[in-house]
Amino acid sequence: MQESKAEKKSSLLRSSAVVSVMTMLSRVLGMVRDVVIAGYFGSSPAADAFFIAFKIPNFLRRLFAEGAFAQAFVPVLSEYRQKRTLADVKQLVDRTAGYLGLVLTGITALGVVLSPYLIMLFAPGFHNEPAKLQLAGELLRITFPYLMLVSLTAFCGGILNSYGRFAVPAFTPVLLNVSMISATVLLSPWFEQPIMALAWGVFIAGVAQLFFQLPFLWQIRLLPAPKLKRNDEGVRRIMLLMLPALFGVGVSQINLLLDTVLASFLVTGSVSWLYYADRLSELPLGAFGIAVGTVILPALSRQHAAQDPKAFSGTMDWALRMVLLVGVPAALALGVLAEPLIATLFYYGEMTAQDVQQSAGALRAYSLGVLTFMLIKVLAPGFFSRQDMRTPVRIAVTCMVANMVMNLILIWPLQHVGLALATSLSGMLNASLLLWGLRKAGVYRAAAGWGVFALRLLLACALMLAVVFWLNVPIEDWLAWGWQQRVGWVTVLVGAGIAVFALTLFAGGMRARHLRVGR
Repeated sequence: MQESKAEKKSSLLRSSAVVSVMTMLSRVLGMVRDVVIAGYFGSSPAADAFFIAFKIPNFLRRLFAEGAFAQAFVPVLSEYRQKRTLADVKQLVDRTAGYLGLVLTGITALGVVLSPYLIMLFAPGFHNEPAKLQLAGELLRITFPYLMLVSLTAFCGGILNSYGRFAVPAFTPVLLNVSMISATVLLSPWFEQPIMALAWGVFIAGVAQLFFQLPFLWQIRLLPAPKLKRNDEGVRRIMLLMLPALFGVGVSQINLLLDTVLASFLVTGSVSWLYYADRLSELPLGAFGIAVGTVILPALSRQHAAQDPKAFSGTMDWALRMVLLVGVPAALALGVLAEPLIATLFYYGEMTAQDVQQSAGALRAYSLGVLTFMLIKVLAPGFFSRQDMRTPVRIAVTCMVANMVMNLILIWPLQHVGLALATSLSGMLNASLLLWGLRKAGVYRAAAGWGVFALRLLLACALMLAVVFWLNVPIEDWLAWGWQQRVGWVTVLVGAGIAVFALTLFAGGMRARHLRVGR
């Protein structure tokens, strides 16, 4: 019994580590993908057109599939798994797949037909540049079906996550990066407009991602066989939970969309500068924040269904500490090393020194919100797992209004950097309100040891920054170096920073047992 309990305590850590490693692999390949795209297309009008055409299906994916649907589906599926038979779970999966597939088919057909109008809606600033507007519309016709494919992939991933098969869904995004890199390098010379190859790379990736997960669903006897049945209890509950979740997720996605809309009115390159900076800022979020949030949602849902408030609060407390342990040093490093990182990753081919400086400014602004967006990924499941969608919706509405106001205020003096800064500030507000809401509801109570944990973390971060500042060189050197020197010195800086951070934590008394749930 004792051994089983110990294994249970460390399972979340192991699962988070697996998801984090897989996601880090995806993010690293994502960086390689963006390096390749920057080298081939830079911040050109064609690059701006593609990023808009890629952002639209991604916006809808995050809004619908990985956002509202996942937040409603996983808690209901986890409850079915906890309280019902495998046959009941299979029936829920089949009927959910039927309705999801029907809705996605309709949305995809509309998106392909209305692609020129969607571009004008998402990037109205392109209206004054007819060639860019037309190209973006043509690209969107190819990329939009990715919404349906990746949404079905997210549905499959939600099932696998609920059954503890975290590695497969976490690895799946790797296929998108491999496909886009291959399309850029191998297919772009065959197109009259080379950027079209990237759009086809996105479409091919969607097909590959979906079919990759199906064998693993078959192994757990939950391969979906889509069926339609009116008034199914489980599907109805998912739909009812989705409505407020859709609005809540939509608010955060509208904030990101508003950045793109406003950036389309700025000088050419602004959309790309924000894209490259956002990609870097999402590295720690994707590699760890999303990993922890993905792992704890099924666990919290089961703990709530089992009426175990102590375990629920303990899981939340562990998740918050893990995110702070990674998020604080990551945010500091992105802010301090903005120019070196942008130059090392993207200063090739069509990318200019001005592009590096402009992207670095946006990255520095985004770095202020890195920690808070990671915290949101672990705080929000505290509501979703209890099937409370209304509270995060109210918070999201407040943050959307705040973000819009700050966008309009900061864009004038700071241009695209102001948009990134407004996003970070609204994220801080969001995380603060979510934490306050969990504490007010009485479902989260801080465990003992936070004071010691905070002191260790602050000391480790201070020494890490001291070493990084000491080893760093002026930006002029970074721009003058070849790629080998840049990669080598970034490796030294990052490696030295991580080593000093880890050694300081160890010297301060932190051990592996402190990283387990219920330590």
